[in-house]
Amino acid sequence: MGTLVVNVVGCLAIGAVLGWGEARDALGPGLRAFLVAGVLGGFTTFSAFGYDTLSLVRHGHLPMAGLNVLAQVGLGLLAVWGGFVAGRSF
Repeated sequence: MGTLVVNVVGCLAIGAVLGWGEARDALGPGLRAFLVAGVLGGFTTFSAFGYDTLSLVRHGHLPMAGLNVLAQVGLGLLAVWGGFVAGRSF
């Protein structure tokens, strides 16, 4: 659950930064890469998501593993979109 929360918050933040930057033409390629791939990419935990899912599979919890994948990807995409929309309005 902790990995899911961190990833969704990170996706929300990435969306907000990119939406804000696009609306104001405020982020050059270098700063955008630093903030999104560096700072916020380091905050999110894709490797932990992979390990958590593998661990669930290895212990026979296939429905939970599938739910974890759907939740991480689905909520992550919704959070990026929500953050992007919110960021454009700041």
